[in-house]
Amino acid sequence: MKTLIAAFALFVAALPAVAERLSLPALSAYLNTITQAEARFTQENADGSRLTGTVYIKRPGRIRFEYDPPQADTLVLASGGQIAVFDGRASGVPEQFPLRRTPLGIILARDIDLTRARMVTGHGMDGGRTVVQAQDPDNPDYGRIYLYFDHDPVRLSEWLIVSGTGEQTRTRLQPFQPRDDLGDMMFSIPFEAQARQ
Repeated sequence: MKTLIAAFALFVAALPAVAERLSLPALSAYLNTITQAEARFTQENADGSRLTGTVYIKRPGRIRFEYDPPQADTLVLASGGQIAVFDGRASGVPEQFPLRRTPLGIILARDIDLTRARMVTGHGMDGGRTVVQAQDPDNPDYGRIYLYFDHDPVRLSEWLIVSGTGEQTRTRLQPFQPRDDLGDMMFSIPFEAQARQ
């Protein structure tokens, strides 16, 4: 019996360690290091379409999605508390709505704190990655965001936004590259609107 127990103990010791989920304070600290950065992305939309491009982040509150051809005329900007979608067909006039009405605002906040009461509604593992489900605790009807984090090294590799109506948009990210030269005009909705007229 002792031999069997010893053999079982050796077997268990030889198993690979099960990855533990990354803590919310550690993930908050990591997200707060992304102040100015860019990354290539692939976006999968609710209608099944697939787009690629480059995303630029300048926290707090600013993001720019530039799409590759054939959608190069499409541009999504967030700044000044607004999100603007330029589709290239409306004489430079974008569709606009408040940034706070999308869960994307969670990762663009000045101080990201995933431990804030009622913000995180799920925290687990999926395929070796930590997944955090978050929402605006004051407005859960605005939708939710799933943030996927690789572990070694720690990085945000994907997010899935589920709108208040249930529509899903998945964005897969290449590693972020730090930048220190992203000017404010890159994120200016009025400037972009004027340039497109």
